[in-house]
Amino acid sequence: MSNQMSSDSKKEMSDDNKSLRLNNFGVRTANRKRVGRGNASGVGKTCGRGQKGQKSRSGSGKRIGFEGGQMPLQRRLPKLGFRSHKPRAQEVRLDDLNRMDATEIDFDALVKHGVVSEKNRRVKVVRTGKLEKAVTLKGIATTAGASEAIKSAGGKVE
Repeated sequence: MSNQMSSDSKKEMSDDNKSLRLNNFGVRTANRKRVGRGNASGVGKTCGRGQKGQKSRSGSGKRIGFEGGQMPLQRRLPKLGFRSHKPRAQEVRLDDLNRMDATEIDFDALVKHGVVSEKNRRVKVVRTGKLEKAVTLKGIATTAGASEAIKSAGGKVE
């Protein structure tokens, strides 16, 4: 045999040296050793678990985070934060109002022009960009800056 490796062994080596990626993520599967097959096997009688104790029993194991009876870290630390499940208002910019051809704007007009989604009915106009025409907002929340900009352009907020 020559000193050069065969292409199969090179391929196996390159497979082992791959970096961890989503397509090769997982537990490595190896042949399990058969235990309890006599003393000569090296893992006979007690099957490599030792004599007595929690780890020698079947079904043994500690839950994740168990610290031997000491108060575990996840219970020692305080609870923090709150995340509201209430949907946030969809933001509409003054630039978006400029692009619309309607002068009276309500929720249905915004949906019709594709500015907001119909799923979340909460809408708020924010002051981003410039408003160059007079519009009338009906039933839509605005920030203080946005309502000021709408009024200065000759529109009104109802």
